[in-house]
Amino acid sequence: MKKILVIGGAGYIGSHVARAFLDRGYDVTVFDNLQTGVRENLFDEAKFIHGDIMRPEALRSAMAPGFDGCVHLAALKAAGQSMLKPGEYAESNISGTVNILNQLLEAGIPAVIFSSSAAVYGSPRYLPIDEEHPKEPENFYGFTKLEIERLLEWYDRLKGLRYAAIRYFNAAGYDVRGRIRGLELNPENLLPIVMETAAGLRPKLSIYGSDYPTRDGSCIRDYVHVSDLAEAHVTAFEYILREGRSISVNLGSQQGVSVLEMVERARVLTGRPVPAEVTERRSGDPAELVASFARAKELLGWEPRYSDVDTLITSTWKMYENRIVKR
Repeated sequence: MKKILVIGGAGYIGSHVARAFLDRGYDVTVFDNLQTGVRENLFDEAKFIHGDIMRPEALRSAMAPGFDGCVHLAALKAAGQSMLKPGEYAESNISGTVNILNQLLEAGIPAVIFSSSAAVYGSPRYLPIDEEHPKEPENFYGFTKLEIERLLEWYDRLKGLRYAAIRYFNAAGYDVRGRIRGLELNPENLLPIVMETAAGLRPKLSIYGSDYPTRDGSCIRDYVHVSDLAEAHVTAFEYILREGRSISVNLGSQQGVSVLEMVERARVLTGRPVPAEVTERRSGDPAELVASFARAKELLGWEPRYSDVDTLITSTWKMYENRIVKR
């Protein structure tokens, strides 16, 4: 039985990743400081270590039993906040990753799956965005992810540490089997904000701009179900162990959904009003972002299974309905 260490495995994406490895028969250990992760998202079948990536000695102790690989999902991730607090983001994301990589080498762990982001690309020069697209991040969060990818390239070249950099577009949805128990803390993405509005936690949601050059004037984004993302972590890990080489892949649905389309479909599927108002555009919001997942399909045999709009909405609403509305 292969052993995997999932750093950040109590968070929204991390808990789905841990679940995917458990489903495939792996021996899973979760390492998390519970700053944004929640204990509800820890599975009985997995071991848990409460620790922080800023403490190398904690990582050293966690990795001492030996693992076949590591998944690194621990990061600060609010793009807007990163522009206000670059020092915190540099320390947590970049310095924290250096701690992880150094301890992986010390422990003899041969492979790491890194949670990267579409933010490494910046505004699209063409669509869909593939892995060869210029990488010109427009916020400090994206900069930290790109710098970490560069670090990984050097650790691979100099020390033979194999990696998969998985560039997410917009992660959304929840486990369709309902096995994730804790809601994401302080969500900033569209779908959970729509759900909070439908559940009555927010009086209304803001739609930032309605005059973009898109089919209905609102921004278009590529949403990928978090269970599809999680499955890709497993297949990417198995790929780099089998092939002995590092990879970088985009994960998206290759289908764009507008803000207005998402809101209107949520009204239909939840049966609830979702009050919304159009406000000014946000600085730096591209009109459209859509990913190409051709490389992930070619190398990993990966295709999204749950990333249609209805599944994204219904799996998310089920979480909010059970934990907020019915209480």
